[in-house]
Amino acid sequence: MTQKELAQKGVVSPQIQQVARSENAQTDFILQCLTEGTIVIPANINHSELVPCGMGKGLRTKVNANIGTSSDFGTVDTELVKLRVAIESGADTVMDLSTGGDIKTIRRAIAAACPLPLGTVPIYQAGLEAIENHGAIVNTTVDELFAVIEEQAKDGVDFMTVHCGVTQSAIDRLRHQRRVTDVVSRGGAFLIGWMLHNEQENPLYANYDRLIEIALKFDITLSLG
Repeated sequence: MTQKELAQKGVVSPQIQQVARSENAQTDFILQCLTEGTIVIPANINHSELVPCGMGKGLRTKVNANIGTSSDFGTVDTELVKLRVAIESGADTVMDLSTGGDIKTIRRAIAAACPLPLGTVPIYQAGLEAIENHGAIVNTTVDELFAVIEEQAKDGVDFMTVHCGVTQSAIDRLRHQRRVTDVVSRGGAFLIGWMLHNEQENPLYANYDRLIEIALKFDITLSLG
């Protein structure tokens, strides 16, 4: 069961106990807020040696450190150094935003060495694989996108940013509002390009139930971009 499901049953998991101790909070408060959905504890069932932390109502503000490669720079070694520095500097969570190199190997190495909750943006990997396999991001398939999400879940990723809010209606509003900066989200821009090219709704929005099934299976916390 997920941390929320355990809380709904009144079960105080080791993760809940850890969060209560670190926040100097009562376990009943953590249970109640987990049940209400006002607190989350990102804790993938496959992330071994995780030191969990809670985020949300009544808890300390958390600091996230973004690391990751680009197409120009970065290896497993450089990212493990960044991870060590982030941990030593007191980061509460880490995100691997790699967009270059062997990103699967890099993510798995980070996950194995990371005691903090680990996050990703799956559309980055899906986009890179689409370019390699099909020549362009817009040519990725819905099944390929969800295969990446499940692969990252299996690797122990605790939370994922998924741009479910980028919908056809949002694109219509952008066309009429004439925003100076238009789309400022890299992952959101990937999806908008896919939606315009394929003339379809955002697959993360249209197949939200499928996304939830993966999240439930591995206890992934979703950050809805």
